[in-house]
Amino acid sequence: MSITLPSPTSPLIIGTRGSPLALAQAHETRRRLSSAFDLPEDAFVIKVIKTTGDKILDRPLKEIGGKGLFTREIEDDMLSGAIDIAVHSMKDMPVLQPEGLVLDTYLPREDVRDAFVSAGHEKLADLPSGAVVGTSSLRRRAQLLNYRPDLNVVEFRGNVQTRLKKLEDNVADCTFLAMAGLRRLDMAHVAKSAIETDEMLPAVAQGAIGIERRIDDTRAAKMLEAIHDIETGQRLAAERAFLEALDGSCETPIAGLSELNGTNMRLRGQVLRPDGSESIGDDVTGSIEDGAEMGRAMAAKLLAQAGEGFFEWRS
Repeated sequence: MSITLPSPTSPLIIGTRGSPLALAQAHETRRRLSSAFDLPEDAFVIKVIKTTGDKILDRPLKEIGGKGLFTREIEDDMLSGAIDIAVHSMKDMPVLQPEGLVLDTYLPREDVRDAFVSAGHEKLADLPSGAVVGTSSLRRRAQLLNYRPDLNVVEFRGNVQTRLKKLEDNVADCTFLAMAGLRRLDMAHVAKSAIETDEMLPAVAQGAIGIERRIDDTRAAKMLEAIHDIETGQRLAAERAFLEALDGSCETPIAGLSELNGTNMRLRGQVLRPDGSESIGDDVTGSIEDGAEMGRAMAAKLLAQAGEGFFEWRS
């Protein structure tokens, strides 16, 4: 199928949030598309869209609506035709897209680990009892309190630069960021250490960039096919099936990670009570093509295993 490629006079419009990390992800997408089709970079225009989640920074996400707060305005612009595609951090994406949109293109996944960031301590285990930890992630909060109930965890929202400034101002002794984001910003040196996944299982789809489009946009579909990373797609199929079966949202402390080894996939999942008082998890291996079913089966097992009230957020 032949398609009319974009040009500087008729560019493809890429929608994104305006944080430095979001812009870095949009620029990476533009570079990959430009290279794949031998087009000048000005055949693609990056449009910054401010979302509700970017405007409200003084309240926890669970109080103001969850993950959709970072996508709604962007998806509205795509449905109206104001943009052609949208670039997202996959760990922020709801598992279901609005009618008329599809999310089926992923760039190669970066480092999935969490980064420990602190001015005075080298690693998580070094924190003294009562240390103040800043994080806006319910998953990280629950994992920390499960591992170290002696820590004092406080709300810590904002982009990477905002959170680093809060550390400078001594609002907290440490915080946690995604290694993937730091690497994409050429700021990996900010991390005192990367936390191995056996110690802190990452968020579902952490480290992955997803690109959303209109279902009926055949040109965008064909162009995005050229930059899609198959292995990342296989891994996210399992992780996001696990998340969807658990009805996961920003009110849900859920972690999950799939890893490939030849034709096999290892899938690990974890769900916690928000206060960290209890954690349940599973670790399974199967064939790659069964990844989504593995995710759903793991979710069903954890739902059955959980005690009374564990999943009260589902009601």
